[in-house]
Amino acid sequence: MLYQCLRLRKLSSGQEAVPLQSPFRKWFSSRSFRYKLMMASIICILIPACITLAVYNYLTQDAVKEQAVSNSQESMMLVNNYVTNSFKYMLNVANTIQMDPELESIFKANVAGKRYTGPTAEYDEFADKNKIIKQIDNITIAGEKVNVTILLSNGSYYANYEIDEYNPLNLMNEPWFNQLKDLYGFQSYWVGTTPTVFKTQKLNNPYQMSVVRTLRWEGSTIYGFIMVTVMENQINQNFERLANNQEFMILDSHQKVISSNDVTKIGTKFTYADVSSQAEPISSEIVQVDHEDYLITQKLMPLTGWKLVSLTPYKKAIFKISGIFNKVFVFQIVSFIVFLLLLLYLLGTFTRPLVRLGKVALTVQRGDLETRSHIRGEDEIGRLGYLFDQMLDRIKEMIAEVSETQARKRQAELDMLQAQINPHFLFNVLNSIRMKVMFRGDKESAEMIGSLSKLLRMTINKDKGTITLHEEVEIVMDYMQLMNMRQKEKVQLKIDVSTDAFLKKVPRFFLQPIIENALIHGLNQSAGTITVEAWMEAQKLIVAVEDNGTGMAEETIARLRRRLTSGEDRGERGVDSRKGFSSIGLSNVNERMRMTYGDAFYMEIDSEPGRGTRVTMHIPAAEVDSEHV
Repeated sequence: MLYQCLRLRKLSSGQEAVPLQSPFRKWFSSRSFRYKLMMASIICILIPACITLAVYNYLTQDAVKEQAVSNSQESMMLVNNYVTNSFKYMLNVANTIQMDPELESIFKANVAGKRYTGPTAEYDEFADKNKIIKQIDNITIAGEKVNVTILLSNGSYYANYEIDEYNPLNLMNEPWFNQLKDLYGFQSYWVGTTPTVFKTQKLNNPYQMSVVRTLRWEGSTIYGFIMVTVMENQINQNFERLANNQEFMILDSHQKVISSNDVTKIGTKFTYADVSSQAEPISSEIVQVDHEDYLITQKLMPLTGWKLVSLTPYKKAIFKISGIFNKVFVFQIVSFIVFLLLLLYLLGTFTRPLVRLGKVALTVQRGDLETRSHIRGEDEIGRLGYLFDQMLDRIKEMIAEVSETQARKRQAELDMLQAQINPHFLFNVLNSIRMKVMFRGDKESAEMIGSLSKLLRMTINKDKGTITLHEEVEIVMDYMQLMNMRQKEKVQLKIDVSTDAFLKKVPRFFLQPIIENALIHGLNQSAGTITVEAWMEAQKLIVAVEDNGTGMAEETIARLRRRLTSGEDRGERGVDSRKGFSSIGLSNVNERMRMTYGDAFYMEIDSEPGRGTRVTMHIPAAEVDSEHV
């Protein structure tokens, strides 16, 4: 109620009202306890499960990538071994010819012009060629088919193929031939892929690869060249045999494709390989080629200075590995769903008694107090159901008791109404006496009878718990008028009440006991003055009663203050039905006011011997409900 008042006050002052609840919170709060419990359980399971699956997916992606890279590099190393062996075989053929002393002597003698002289020169030359070709065949017979060309500086040549296939003298017309003079010692020159020069090979083997060595005199002057040539398909057949969804290629230092299992790419430039990775023996990376991710693995080939590259679609590279992880992922999802269904079933079972209890509560709310939950058990819900049924039984009993009490109360009210006939008759008789006395001219006696009638009416009329301060002052004035008639010496009553305090509600008969104390104890029933003051101050009604009597000593004041503070005389009401209103003490007034206003009310007593006593009451200005008095 207080919050609504405050909210209305804000609205009336022009401020915008803040919504009490967000729509989601309002919707959620209207759901059942079972629904909230299930939702909370699902959220508490779903969030960790999602986080776990996300982390698992993130970690497995790295693991899948690492495994794919590892597989690609293993394939790369295997292919590299085969290709390197082919290149080493070509070098071994050239080295064997270069290092053969018999062949070296024939070559040198031929270049020097000392080999073929005399009448047997042609025969000797023919015999040397046969010997050299036979030696070359012996060297190459155990390995792959290679074409060996030996070209001397005097124009002589030797080859293990027919001259009709290719004229060795054409080597001097190749664009790379002039670079051979820059070679030294046993250095080799690797000729990249070039169109096949051998006529019978062009149809099936469009490209060839060669390595060239120089023949030198002791002074390092070149006197000849050895070229060993293989067909490019002899290299890429290793790619075809070992490739597993992979495309292999060999790149030269200019990123030009010189061998590949895709022949159409030979001679083109491959721009996706990382040139900076040439410093690493082997490396892998994922790049985008034609809008598709590929796993590229590169391996340096120190023997040739070239680079072996494998190109694999990333999806195919991780297909088998990711399939395993995906199965584990699906298993986790299925396990989570099964666990969630089991949890929902258990929660439904556990909360079924609560749902029944809620339905019973709704039935009770509609007014049916005969229904019972009949929920029993050793757990909290069972005890709650038992206590709920007990509460309904007790409520039913209390309703019966209240009905009986109300019936007795109505009977008592009827009895009291009948009992009030005599007091009303007494008031009417007193008023008749007062009028007769007044007609006879005894005005003072008439006023005394009128005051007695008012006081008697206020004493008997207990339905009115609160009255205005103006009415309370009139009671005090009537009371003083009666007391002055009893005493030999008159007491003067002064009233000083501000206009804003006159209409404030106060408890009935709260001033009379204080006036009585001032009259009996303060003035000792002798002549004097009693002053009643009242005014408003800081939302409080201040009422002060002061007399000019004998006053009290400090010890008496201290004892009286302790008594009022501690409530020592709380049990002594001082009300005597035979005396009516004549002896109600300060303690009674203090207790009544505190019961009405709480700690907001307090009473102050000040006194000085020989000068009088002053009692000041601080009363909250709010009106008092008569039921609380």
